Amino acid sequence: AVVEETPDTKSLVFTIPPALQQAFRYKPGQFLTLRLPVGGRWLPRCYSMSSAPGMDESPRVTVKRVQDGRGSNWVCDKLEAGSQIEVLPPSGVFTPHNIHVPLLLIAAGSGVTPVMSILKTALKTGTGPVTFFYANRSESDVIFAAELRELLAANPDRLTLVHWLESLQGLPNSRALATVFKPMAATHSAYICGPGPFMDAVHEGLSKAKFDHHNVHTEVYNSLTGDPFVDVEHEAVTEEEAADAAHVEVELDGETHELAWPRSRTLIDIMLAAGLDAPYSCLEGECGSCACTLTEGTVDMENAGALDPDDIADGYILGCQSRPTSDKLKIEF
Repeated sequence: AVVEETPDTKSLVFTIPPALQQAFRYKPGQFLTLRLPVGGRWLPRCYSMSSAPGMDESPRVTVKRVQDGRGSNWVCDKLEAGSQIEVLPPSGVFTPHNIHVPLLLIAAGSGVTPVMSILKTALKTGTGPVTFFYANRSESDVIFAAELRELLAANPDRLTLVHWLESLQGLPNSRALATVFKPMAATHSAYICGPGPFMDAVHEGLSKAKFDHHNVHTEVYNSLTGDPFVDVEHEAVTEEEAADAAHVEVELDGETHELAWPRSRTLIDIMLAAGLDAPYSCLEGECGSCACTLTEGTVDMENAGALDPDDIADGYILGCQSRPTSDKLKIEF
């Protein structure tokens, strides 16, 4: 289905083939990568899921038309119910570590998409209070307005909904945001998604409100320049490379694998060379598909684009960008 949420926003509801149901299981806050045939070439674009796992029967992404945005305009103009499109499995690390803790969810405009997935999951399966701060230009720009009213009516004791409308209140500044956020600083974990200037103001507001940076999580959007749908050849590790290689233990899907990790190779490269089903999409550091946790050792990351400083502080690294700088490492996917 294709659902018109606002005049410039549409949701795409996917039917997943039965054989791929397991591969398309997802966590709240994750995204899908679509391969769009735009202007005679393939254009990869990442769109967050607004559906909630275990609640919505089918995965759904929500796309807002962006001025001069090739991907968003093509989606809003061309896709209709019955269309077929190539999609990579779910990816992303913008998902709560603990759905039961008190949550402060913060979004602006179409940044509501992954936040909506987290919100619905928290209210359905979590136990803590949830505050949702949602900024928009005007009332007509509020995506999921009706659904938010329904969620508020169904969860009056757990959900606090704060709308900020630029048409009435102006742009939110860090001082005003700090006033809103301060009562939750010692208790809540914050999850933020929206345009860059908005997120800068939010981060400054959270800092003024004395939020611990470990409790602040940001979704980072970056455009892909390569084509993650094209298979990449990976050469086996040579004896010469193995001679000076680091030793890494990689936990993947509940199994531990011990590998030689040459200093010049990335983690995803050596995992694929070893025949492991390593999670990756873009190999550029921009999508977050290969995000994993470094529990021992050190690495150098050429590009940390998909991770924010708080993710890195929590131990996340990108497998496609990481090369070893210590002799022994342990990593968990």
